[in-house]
Amino acid sequence: MKKYKKYVIETSNNTNEKISMLLTRFQSKIRVYSPAICPLMVQLSLLQTSKTQSCGKCTPCREGLVQLEKLLKSILDEDATIDTLEKMKKLAGIIRDTADCAIGYESAEAVLEGIEVFEEEYISHIQKRPCQMDSEQEIPCTTLCPAHVDVPGYISLIGEEDYAGAINLIRKDNPFPTACAMICEHPCEERCRRNLLDSSLSIRGLKKFAVDQIPADTVSVSQCNVSTGKKIAVIGGGPSGLTTAYFLALMGHEIVVYEEKEKLGGMLRYGIPNYRFPKDRLDEDINAILSTGNIEVKYNVNIGKDVGMEDIYKQYDAVYVAIGAQAGKKLRIEGVESGNVISAVDVLREVACGKYPDYSGKKVVVIGGGNVAMDCARTAVRCNADEVSIVYRRRQDDMTALKSEVEGAVMEGIELMTLQAPAKIEADENGNCVALWTQPQMIGTYDSAGRPRPVDAKKDGVRIPCDVVLIAVGQDIISVPFEEFGMPASQKCFITTTECSVKEKEGVFSGGDCVTGPSTVIKAIAAGKVAAYNIDEYLGYHHRVNCDVVIPYAKPNNRVPTGRVSIIEREARIRKHDFEHVENPMTYDEAMQEASRCLRCDQYGYFPIKGRR
Repeated sequence: MKKYKKYVIETSNNTNEKISMLLTRFQSKIRVYSPAICPLMVQLSLLQTSKTQSCGKCTPCREGLVQLEKLLKSILDEDATIDTLEKMKKLAGIIRDTADCAIGYESAEAVLEGIEVFEEEYISHIQKRPCQMDSEQEIPCTTLCPAHVDVPGYISLIGEEDYAGAINLIRKDNPFPTACAMICEHPCEERCRRNLLDSSLSIRGLKKFAVDQIPADTVSVSQCNVSTGKKIAVIGGGPSGLTTAYFLALMGHEIVVYEEKEKLGGMLRYGIPNYRFPKDRLDEDINAILSTGNIEVKYNVNIGKDVGMEDIYKQYDAVYVAIGAQAGKKLRIEGVESGNVISAVDVLREVACGKYPDYSGKKVVVIGGGNVAMDCARTAVRCNADEVSIVYRRRQDDMTALKSEVEGAVMEGIELMTLQAPAKIEADENGNCVALWTQPQMIGTYDSAGRPRPVDAKKDGVRIPCDVVLIAVGQDIISVPFEEFGMPASQKCFITTTECSVKEKEGVFSGGDCVTGPSTVIKAIAAGKVAAYNIDEYLGYHHRVNCDVVIPYAKPNNRVPTGRVSIIEREARIRKHDFEHVENPMTYDEAMQEASRCLRCDQYGYFPIKGRR
């Protein structure tokens, strides 16, 4: 008699649920992988994981993945030749092209990509035996911070209520503790080892707590070294330029900063609205930087108009160009020259100067999906606009803006119109815009940047009535005066070495957004730090900046799973009517609890930092 499968109600105690719980824990281990782990070991572990998922139906997957694993193991066991690598490539290609399902061909494709990206590493293992790269485990938060700030160190100081010590330890690598406490995108939190227990530390929140207790400009900076007699020009008083000026001043060099605007800060001052970063808090960092005493600032100086780059080059021992990306890009669509079609960068600059537009009774459309677009849209709400919409040609998941910024915009009543590509701007008889026309999109294949590419959908165009269009599709670099001087550029971004030097001009260095294109504040700060140390080396010195802060002893790990303390914002219905700071301060109890969650990876589970107790 034929037997039929029994159908039963699944309970929380069945095998699938148990495996799911196990995989969740496995996922957390992947999430905290050390940034400096051997890439071949990573590939091996991923290949072994894929092998266990094989259903075994097709030979390429069932047999091929096992053979790939053996070949990769032989390379790691120092028992392979260059022929072994060629066999791996050939076998992986066969599996990719002939496997029946995604488990086989995706696993093989990952191996091929790894061989291509880490080919030198494979050859080093085969010929020289050891890893080519420094594969010692590193502290994830410190490694992933572009400026390599000692995160466990300053968190432990906060836990001991030594807020001044925490600020000075941060300043050892980053002279903008307040700015980064307010607006940093906190890449340091991505692989926090605390994810093994619960969730990553609120590192930015703890930093903000420290600078909320003691203003940065009331904490004395390190004492400058004896004067070297060297004079360095810094072009641009934004985060990158001021970082370079700060470290070089502490080293004993004389610095002259050329700033185009009336005040220092660059896009920190002229590109970020007050509700996100109050300017009096920015001044705390800038005041501390200028307190070194070796920095002179020349305001309202336009390079190329008021003074030539060649003249500056002749006057100084070295020059650092950090002009940022402070011009707004334009859209190439019909009607873009209509009235009330404005660059988002220009709007934010005007607002920063205290010139608030009146959007009362108007419908505002913002084009873009980055942080500048969110800043503009939320600013428009605060300028009394009746309706504010954000038009973006990709999906919400593909927006480059911080998720917290997108969420904040939605909470303040801003409509997100995604998968809508701007097509043209309709104007009235007076030449002022009355509507934005968009072409609906559908999501397609992935592009080289790893995001799905939008393509035109077979749908009618959409007419969005509006009185003002703000364009936030990127920032531009005014590079012409510097290119004429002889600094090479590609698409207006200056070409430099990894040491920030310009090969074609001895003694000229450059970094920040004018080299990388528009990026994050912490990356601009990191570039300024790298440039400062390399300028010092170029001048024949080898200075190091110390902070004279004693790191507390590491306490035993707090292993009790505890919820992450997140920064709470003021109610959206209230905050959207003013430009006051949106974030509420972290309480003492919250900060102490959060600091206690740090696992002190600088002491436990990693190779300790030299000289650290």
